[in-house]
Amino acid sequence: MTVPSRVQRVAVIAAPPVSMFNLAIPEMLFGKVEIDGAPGYETVICAPDPGPVPTTGGLDLVVPHGLDAVAAADTVVLAGSGSSTDPDPRVLDALRAAAARGRRIASICTGAFALAEAGLLDGRAATTYWTYRPLLAARHPAIDLQDDVLFVQDGPVLTSSGYAAGIDLCLHVIRTDYGAAVANTVARQALVAPVRPGGQTQFTQTPLPPERGVSFADTRAWAMEHLDEPLGLTDLARHAGVSVRTLSRRFHAETGVSPLQWLLHQRVERAKELLETTTLPMDAVARACGLGTADSLRHHLLRRTGLTPRAYRASFTRLPAPSAAPQGAPTHPRTATGPSSRAS
Repeated sequence: MTVPSRVQRVAVIAAPPVSMFNLAIPEMLFGKVEIDGAPGYETVICAPDPGPVPTTGGLDLVVPHGLDAVAAADTVVLAGSGSSTDPDPRVLDALRAAAARGRRIASICTGAFALAEAGLLDGRAATTYWTYRPLLAARHPAIDLQDDVLFVQDGPVLTSSGYAAGIDLCLHVIRTDYGAAVANTVARQALVAPVRPGGQTQFTQTPLPPERGVSFADTRAWAMEHLDEPLGLTDLARHAGVSVRTLSRRFHAETGVSPLQWLLHQRVERAKELLETTTLPMDAVARACGLGTADSLRHHLLRRTGLTPRAYRASFTRLPAPSAAPQGAPTHPRTATGPSSRAS
């Protein structure tokens, strides 16, 4: 992956009546990205008619920029709107023009309807908030609509399901541009969950009330500090002070995945960070993230990313390429390569 050589421009379209929560997500997350002390993104919120923009909450937001901001953007994000089935033709024209220029285009929640009306989702995999899925399927049967996922990327077009899944989509964009280490740093700064895979279910159960005041958030934080240890259900249950059965039931209710699935995901994410930011040998990376052996690391990373550890490191390293050796000096093989080209 070649880290962008300049700040990435993001245009967030506020189509009235816009969801304030949807609108805040890109600005909050992209605004926290810093690369070598400099901003990684420049985020501009724009609207078809600059000025007061109605929101789904009954308030008006003052948006000073018009859709001309889309022309200068590398990434265009369409926030969810309360009028999902009747998008502004000016928004559709701006989306089509951005797509024709090869820009990355994303939607949060019901923003997928405008992408569909613009013809950008025909023949592509996409998703939206689950309650709107039947309507989107009926209006646009050419879409390969994905059930029960957080977000989908098909080429340069990304769509997310409702509300908080927009956080996962934006973190995925950050990870694509700058790597897992940067994306997970942003997640920690924003006090949100680390990068989750897009295929994770959007149907999480309503969290159950804590039993005896136990918070599994504390146990998850403890586990993150001990990923290099052979943690299992018994260890997690002991830390939480509950039975294994209670842990499994309540953990899934809170996170949407089982404790062991969550552990594996965090270990793979830690492996990505180490591959991007260190020159540790593969066995050492595997031990440090709790995957045990280089063979196990290879198996899980290949399954999650389609890349071997060495290929992942070559594509996503954040380490500078070493200076050329003086003439006549001995050369040594490099464990980590310099940045290479990235496909969006």
